[in-house]
Amino acid sequence: MCRNIRTLHHFDPPATPEEIRASAIQFVRKLSGVQKPSKVNEKAFERAVEKVIKATTELFDSLEVHGPPRDRDEEKRKAKERGLKRDEQLRARLLASS
Repeated sequence: MCRNIRTLHHFDPPATPEEIRASAIQFVRKLSGVQKPSKVNEKAFERAVEKVIKATTELFDSLEVHGPPRDRDEEKRKAKERGLKRDEQLRARLLASS
């Protein structure tokens, strides 16, 4: 799983259309292995992005939620902690193999 794709559902305030589009572009890029499509593939790439946006929006609209919405700042803090922990583990492995 690409670490850059983030959870967008059940936040207050809700994910913006721009956030959903950016996530859809990342998803299509990851699946296709293409960072920027060639001219000949631009339309197909954009169609795929639009379909992912539509599916995501439909999914979010149909999900039942329980509990309070997520806090963006808290999620950022947790992600930062996970990153620091990964860095520490990597450093420990590198030192152990030296």
